[in-house]
Amino acid sequence: MFDLMPIAYRNVNQLWAYILTETLKRLGLTCAIICPGSRSTPLAIAFAQQIPEIEAISILDERSAAFFALGQAKATGRPVVLVCTSGTAGANFYSAVIEASYSHVPLLVLTTDRPPELRDCHSGQTVDQLRLYGNYPNWQTELALPSADLGMLAYLRQTVIHSWERAQTPTKGPIHLNIPFRDPLAPLPDGTDLSYLRSQFHPEDFFAGIANPCPMPYAPCPMPKEWKECDRGIIIAGVAQPQQPEEYCRAIAQLSQTLKWPVLAEGLSPVRNYAELNPYLISTYDLILRNQQLAKQLPPEMVIQVGEMPTSKELRSWIDATQPRRWVIDKSDQNLDPLHGRTTHLRISVEDIKTEETNLSFSSDYLQQWCDAEAKVRLVVDQTMGKIGEILESKAAWLISQILPPGTPLFIANSMPVRDVEYFWKPNNLGVRSHFNRGANGIDGTLSTALGIAHRQQSSVMLTGDLALLHDTNGFLIRNKFVGHLTILLINNNGGGIFEMLPIAKFDPPFEEFFGTPQDIDFAQLCATYNVQHELITSWQQLQQRLNLLPTTGIRVLELQTNRKNDAKWRQDNLRKFGANIAI
Repeated sequence: MFDLMPIAYRNVNQLWAYILTETLKRLGLTCAIICPGSRSTPLAIAFAQQIPEIEAISILDERSAAFFALGQAKATGRPVVLVCTSGTAGANFYSAVIEASYSHVPLLVLTTDRPPELRDCHSGQTVDQLRLYGNYPNWQTELALPSADLGMLAYLRQTVIHSWERAQTPTKGPIHLNIPFRDPLAPLPDGTDLSYLRSQFHPEDFFAGIANPCPMPYAPCPMPKEWKECDRGIIIAGVAQPQQPEEYCRAIAQLSQTLKWPVLAEGLSPVRNYAELNPYLISTYDLILRNQQLAKQLPPEMVIQVGEMPTSKELRSWIDATQPRRWVIDKSDQNLDPLHGRTTHLRISVEDIKTEETNLSFSSDYLQQWCDAEAKVRLVVDQTMGKIGEILESKAAWLISQILPPGTPLFIANSMPVRDVEYFWKPNNLGVRSHFNRGANGIDGTLSTALGIAHRQQSSVMLTGDLALLHDTNGFLIRNKFVGHLTILLINNNGGGIFEMLPIAKFDPPFEEFFGTPQDIDFAQLCATYNVQHELITSWQQLQQRLNLLPTTGIRVLELQTNRKNDAKWRQDNLRKFGANIAI
């Protein structure tokens, strides 16, 4: 362990970087993403010295690196470090920092900087990095300039510990430390006499007592009595990617069965992937609510929303129109009610709710109506999808919900893939681990996030459109550092399919050039450039064979070529039909 010390004593910068990295290692850091650059040299060397206890991965493109770190933190639930040089490098982290903030993902962003005397004087590669990410970080500060004083080393240690804690409590999110270094940046003598420190500095004493912060204790929260007295309530299991999905689903099921309320489960909720736990699971709510008669029959008096509101516009409009009394259950400190209804936020986890046996005197006709509608619409969806032989965009989500290997980590890209998952993802018992960037709903960093999720995990799959993949092709540069396997299921409709679903699609020109934005890319050639495997999928049977048993290493692209306008027309024709002739 003391192998680190000789290089740490070469200059004050290296000593500073050693204290920082050693503190993080003892806190439990296992992964650091290092972007190349000069000003960050002391940190790059210090993290390299901590291998293998901390995996240090070099990634060229800062935006790609930040999303890879985001994916890794999502998959593990632990903070991941991001390091970059000074200048615009840190600005490239910005979109991932925003996503980490809104998605509650713990990131430790370390931007290195020029010292104060080299700022505001046109010294090269210098920008204002203080509060670079606005109010998005959970906490942010600039460290003092490196100093060999024992008291200042203690300050550094405690600041790093505080940063680690603030990345995880009370809500997970990004932390930003701006770290100035003077020359020399390489581990060369800087004229500082560090010999006296050798006799004073005792690592075991200095680092004693460092530990990962304990989770905050909680007391079970009793159920509000209003819930128990209501016979027309629903539970909305919204967008969520909990670290313990089975426990999360079990808690929702317990609440549902206690109250006899149906659970409307978003496609991006683990509830659909642990279906056997929940007998009152409703997956076709979007299609049900497109039937105006059913929408009028089913308004709730009360709604318990667990996590973020689902993507469905139909559900949001219906809730907004019926104005039920609502409770939002989520530990975050944010406002999770975009509808501004009569809402109470319970700042707890659903697992914290104490469910008790209740003698419900009322009948559960309302629950039965929901379950009947679900059974009928689900049957129509499954029969319709089963008969589709041609390559149709929407069928991909329906099919993979039934054929992925159990426990597969799945990254779902934004735009149409998340919507097709919400419409068509069939409840299953496969325990698929769904991930997504629904904090800011952007398409940036799609491939890099998926690689971060798949890194050192079970063989993984990404469902994406062509534009989301093209927006992040630099993610393929990670291929030689990536450990594990990622299958990219590419829906190539040569453009932005989601815009075909919007009113602007009727206005061409300028629709095709400015909204459809076809890129006309040959993905076989693109994959060959990066030495990534590519295969054109021409039948559903072929896709099923390729996903039945996933490879264990490398990256491959399975391309489904579809017709964007036909796909949009199919949705417009069919989404209302699925529930049209249903009566309850």
